[in-house]
Amino acid sequence: MSDNSAPLLVITGPTGIGKTQLAMALSDQAPLALISADSVMVYQDLDIGSAKPSPIELAEYPHALVDLVPPEHPFDAGQFVLHAETAIAKAWNEGMIPCLVGGTIMYLKALLDGLDQLPEADPKIRAQIRAVADRDGWPAAHQWLASLDADMAAQIHPNHSTRIERALEVYLLTGQSIQSHWTGQPGCLSIDGKHVDLSIITLWPASREQLKTRLDQRFMTMLERGLLDEVRALKERPGLSDDCPSMRSVGYRQVWSYLDGEIDHAGMIAKAQAATRQLAKRQLTWLRSWRVLESQRIEVADQLPIDAAVDWFKETTGHVF
Repeated sequence: MSDNSAPLLVITGPTGIGKTQLAMALSDQAPLALISADSVMVYQDLDIGSAKPSPIELAEYPHALVDLVPPEHPFDAGQFVLHAETAIAKAWNEGMIPCLVGGTIMYLKALLDGLDQLPEADPKIRAQIRAVADRDGWPAAHQWLASLDADMAAQIHPNHSTRIERALEVYLLTGQSIQSHWTGQPGCLSIDGKHVDLSIITLWPASREQLKTRLDQRFMTMLERGLLDEVRALKERPGLSDDCPSMRSVGYRQVWSYLDGEIDHAGMIAKAQAATRQLAKRQLTWLRSWRVLESQRIEVADQLPIDAAVDWFKETTGHVF
């Protein structure tokens, strides 16, 4: 490692696979500064449905970018990059190894591959798109996107409202696919004037069926821990609505609909579990080809692969645990 380079560890993988638990376990053996790369944990008071570490865990294993903003506050990839770069530089200055933990694709891509120069949001066009979705459902908005940009629509699930909305918005603003605005291959990564020596641990399910079972059970555990009451309390906040990005997150969206009487209890469970599985599938599809040269895929079966992660990180970085 040169004088003008510094290490950065990333622990990523699909939702529910154990990224946070592995990061905390590695922190017991190495001077890691944990930085969340999770688009739901960034919000205050979204605790159960985000699978956020407990207050006791956060006291022992502090995470930067957890509980950063109230749920009424919009938070995007650009803001994430600014906060993450500050946290990374702080870790280096304190002699720590910054460790990004999370599976939010937009966040990781924005920080490590560069932000795409996309048009700014247009409230009028967004209102037009949401009017269609409110009237006919997001699958109808997806069909609208398919009529304009079939290739992009094929990459988005018909119920992934955030991606459908943004892809439609960019096309209606520019007449071009959002893909035409994306950056190409990632180049040399530099943060705070230092070249980043990047190491990535990608946790991968040994069995897709095992992961699906784990995700289904995890949502049931969230309900047992009080997710309904958590969302009820959030609904009481005067500035919060189901249009806020925080409330469009997987799990929260379905519980909000249930509390509004739009779906029954069984339907809420089925929709939330299905949406979680779809999220995991999208994450795995993207991770399969993302920065494979810097990444070590480590399979997760019944137990967290802590020893395998330690051995690989030690061999790759030369760090002595």
